[in-house]
Amino acid sequence: MARSKPEPMQVVKKRRDETLNALVEGIPYVQFLGITFDRRGDELTGVLNFDDKLIGNPFLPALHGGVTAAFLEVTSIITLSWWHLYPLIEAGDLTPEEVRSGDAPDFPKTIDFTVDYLRSGLPRDAYARATVSRSGRRYASVRVEAWQDNHDKLFAQATGHFLMPNVKPLKTD
Repeated sequence: MARSKPEPMQVVKKRRDETLNALVEGIPYVQFLGITFDRRGDELTGVLNFDDKLIGNPFLPALHGGVTAAFLEVTSIITLSWWHLYPLIEAGDLTPEEVRSGDAPDFPKTIDFTVDYLRSGLPRDAYARATVSRSGRRYASVRVEAWQDNHDKLFAQATGHFLMPNVKPLKTD
């Protein structure tokens, strides 16, 4: 049996990037906060691009605690969705157009989310990376860490539990 020729890497990378952008663009609050995502393979890093409106205490100045928590939660949800949808994206069974039109599975729903504020967030860009600890058909557990200048000096971390949406099965020919 002859194998089909693999897709060119540029096509695969473009599909991954466009699908991720479609996921992120569908959340107005993410746009308001200025959160973007850097993708390297299947790993995502959330980037909270600094803006003066994100300051909670102007005397320090420090990032608002609610902004920090929202950044961590958004990073967790997008990472969990990406982790869950990645096989569909790779197989070509989920396209950016389907995500934009709302045909993609729903986002996971937060059950609980606990944030540890380790130090003040400074008035500069922040980064976060989430790790899926456990993901089943109905429930997932995620841990996320945020830093600014040095990955070893976290300013916040969180753990969350999420209710997983139903994912449509892979298309069959």
